[in-house]
Amino acid sequence: MTTDRPAALEAWMERLRRRAAAVGAAGEIPVAAVVLDGQGRAIGWGSNRRERDQQPLGHAELMALQQAARLRRDWRFNDCTLVVTLEPCPMCAGALVQARVGRVCFGAHDAKRGALGGVLDLSSDPSAHHHMQVLGGLQAEACGTQLEQWFRRRRQQRREQRSGTPAAPARSG
Repeated sequence: MTTDRPAALEAWMERLRRRAAAVGAAGEIPVAAVVLDGQGRAIGWGSNRRERDQQPLGHAELMALQQAARLRRDWRFNDCTLVVTLEPCPMCAGALVQARVGRVCFGAHDAKRGALGGVLDLSSDPSAHHHMQVLGGLQAEACGTQLEQWFRRRRQQRREQRSGTPAAPARSG
């Protein structure tokens, strides 16, 4: 399955959203990523693991890059595409530049921390030694809704913990 076809990217994003939902159910922010080689094969999967591993670097993109690097025995990904459900933060965008990822496709834009066009754009910054192709907004509404609902539930759970009584259910949508 080549990643040059929009339908292939849509299919990968569907898989990532399902994976993100499972990660969210386990208490992590629901973000998932995959590194695809030049033929469109998955060579590295990642999801947020900061809470599980108590690791500040436990972002989905970094987990996927680490797995792909071990598999390929190389840290250069010029021919690869990273697909992720949320626009990468500055740390992850910097790692993607360092890894020379050829293309990044993301779902929801992140107006607060996004570093591939949201707040910053490290993909085209003059200081970057590598410039990647970026496609943002792939299933943006579905990815954004998934994150918004997760954060709404989390805030509700925290209110319940503080008060000791269940809060009214948060309305979705």
